[in-house]
Amino acid sequence: MTPAKRALDLAVAVLLLALLWPVLAALVLLLLIKEGRPVFYVAERMRTPHEAFGLIKLRTMRPAAYGTRATGVTGGDKSDRMSGLHRALRRSRADELPQLWNVIRGDISLVGPRPPLRVYVEAFPEIYARVLRSRPGITGLASLRYHATEERLLSACGSAAETDAVYRRRCVPRKAALDLIYQRHAGPCYDLKLIAATAAGVFLSRAGRFRPVARSRRVPATHD
Repeated sequence: MTPAKRALDLAVAVLLLALLWPVLAALVLLLLIKEGRPVFYVAERMRTPHEAFGLIKLRTMRPAAYGTRATGVTGGDKSDRMSGLHRALRRSRADELPQLWNVIRGDISLVGPRPPLRVYVEAFPEIYARVLRSRPGITGLASLRYHATEERLLSACGSAAETDAVYRRRCVPRKAALDLIYQRHAGPCYDLKLIAATAAGVFLSRAGRFRPVARSRRVPATHD
């Protein structure tokens, strides 16, 4: 991470926390009243191909049944563990507000590839060796361009095995292609453009309208 990118991360993250802490406090209280403890969820994610960290989120899923272990990405097989409030937090991405603390700590950047699960880094070492040359981020080109498609694909899955198979086959290569486009064009100005597009998508609830491109380069096609 360059000094300019780190300075931008710190400046924007501190400003956002100063502005949004009442919203975060209200969401924490609402979750506590409606869903109970725990309010926060700390998930292991990979910062580099060999270095993990704890990604902080507001909890948007009821705990797994006693004696079972919830793993992998979220698909339709986990929908029965999500309330209306949980789904609203996910749609608005408000569950990611605590990740501003991860940015301040230096675990992630504001903009970059979404930090992956260890299992996929180990399954696709060549892909993630390239993708994770960029510091993972809260938002990024892949988040803006592919998030809605990923959600649609995974929500149609009825089992953990199907969710995992679809994610590996359909999501990993496409997101990686977009992450590598971002990597080639990364810089403070492009980061600000992606941050602005993310904010606009959240506030207007029309994320599909925002399609930032990397200096007029088309996204290369990927195949199943």
